[in-house]
Amino acid sequence: MRSFLDKDFLLSTETAKELFHKYAVKHQIVDYHCHINPKEIAEDIQFENISQLWLAGDHYKWRLMRSNGVEEKYITGTSSDKEKFQKWAETLERAIGNPLYHWSHLELRRYFNYEGILNSKTANEVWNMCNKKLQEESMSAQKIIKQSRVTLICTTDDPIDTLCWHKQIKEDKTFNVQVLPTWRPDRILNIGDSDFINYLSRLSKISGINITSFEGLKEAFKKRLAFFVSLGCRATDHAIEYINHVPFSENEVEKILNKKLKGSTVSKEEEAKYKTAFMIFAGKEYYKNDLIMQLHYGCKRNNNSIMFEKFGSDTGNDCISNFATSSEITKFFNALDYSKELPQTIIYNLNPNDNAIIDSIIGCFQNSSAFLKIQHGAAWWFNDHKTGMKEQLTSLANLSILSNFVGMLTDSRTFLSYTRHEYFRRILCDLIGGWVENGEYPYDIKLLSKIIADISYNNVVRYFKFKF
Repeated sequence: MRSFLDKDFLLSTETAKELFHKYAVKHQIVDYHCHINPKEIAEDIQFENISQLWLAGDHYKWRLMRSNGVEEKYITGTSSDKEKFQKWAETLERAIGNPLYHWSHLELRRYFNYEGILNSKTANEVWNMCNKKLQEESMSAQKIIKQSRVTLICTTDDPIDTLCWHKQIKEDKTFNVQVLPTWRPDRILNIGDSDFINYLSRLSKISGINITSFEGLKEAFKKRLAFFVSLGCRATDHAIEYINHVPFSENEVEKILNKKLKGSTVSKEEEAKYKTAFMIFAGKEYYKNDLIMQLHYGCKRNNNSIMFEKFGSDTGNDCISNFATSSEITKFFNALDYSKELPQTIIYNLNPNDNAIIDSIIGCFQNSSAFLKIQHGAAWWFNDHKTGMKEQLTSLANLSILSNFVGMLTDSRTFLSYTRHEYFRRILCDLIGGWVENGEYPYDIKLLSKIIADISYNNVVRYFKFKF
């Protein structure tokens, strides 16, 4: 029986061990999609205790604690940070098979040199040990990023953001990690939201364009996008429940937006037409600016009304949606491709049942204009565990070219999540190593090590055209 989290964790064959220990571990990290707050990087903050670093804002952990019957006061409530940590430890010891068990212990080992097990009995010991370590100069936000061997980070930013913290980071000559903004215009897209009109007012103010029409909205969009590009933006991102394509006319869209601006409620059909028009326009602008379009779809958000009213979004009350049609997705891609304005795109599905659908769709729109132009994004959110990653990688290998995959990202709000790249690389090496030892691919270490290097680092640099 192997010991927990030993050096060959998740590596079941000799080839897998060789690929990971000799090749995968040596590559640096490009975190091309995350939710880290750039203000915290700019200010190079240090955390008072492990709860502030681990539990504040981490809805993955909140969700798990609720599943273990923990009272809300120990999750988002007024209990002390130490009490919250104790409840997390009590939850973690029950979380057999959950990726948070692996991630948490990887973080304790890589950043705190703690080789033990976090549980209800060791919680006090770990609390004191971590908090002592966090007071060291080496545990500031910037130093954690550097020691994690991260070369570039793409944050997630609203079009009305001033990007002042990105400017400050760029001017900091002591910090050599690039931190680039990512354009996330969800609030412009979501015409059905109650704060849509208020948001457009704020967009009008910061862009200097009075938005009274769809044409005016487009101009404000383009002006703010140009500002993001001027600060190094290489990617865009959209969080959508599903990708739709409903036929529309420009006149119809103008009437729909005008109706909303006058305070009337738009119908579901009108909303779908507006969203289609907006996404087609946005995709063309991304193509013109040579930006990567990222589409995260398949999440049904804010399902618990009581919790949403109390705590808002991103608090652990979302689930996988089962509404996705290849017809709508392909019509959207085809509309952009037909006019030769389909940008490089990464599509992330939250429902694992869509893996084969996505991998078959992306094959319809590849061409020589870009390196694997349409990508199937890494296993995401409810799928970034051992099973989910293997299923995504296997499907991509079955139906496309795995060797050209852009690899892993953290999609995280915490500074210790870079161990997810190690987790991913171990799973990747184990999968490929297993194929080799099963006689499904030749043992050509020169070629195999290149595939690992490409998926771990080289492909993402090439795909996004990052400059170092």
